[in-house]
Amino acid sequence: MTGGRGDVFVMSERCKGCGFCVEFCPTHVLEMAPAYNSRGYHFPAATRPEACTGCDLCGMYCPDFAIHGAKRGRRTAGRGSDGEAGATASRRSKAAS
Repeated sequence: MTGGRGDVFVMSERCKGCGFCVEFCPTHVLEMAPAYNSRGYHFPAATRPEACTGCDLCGMYCPDFAIHGAKRGRRTAGRGSDGEAGATASRRSKAAS
């Protein structure tokens, strides 16, 4: 979802519905969607994307790597259109530089 100063990206099929991202979002961007993923879990949805700062607390708390935030203007290198490719790989390549 596109927002104000940041964007939040949800990979709904990875989500197990723990709700940590919703609980710890400081700007209350997220809510659990009424829909289910293919494994039967509710997943987060950005109901207030304009409030997103891209702080990535959602991604830091997610035990399943199903969500991440990014500040506007920063590239999300290594991610396809569905966001599935590993953030870990892109972080490693940046650290190696």
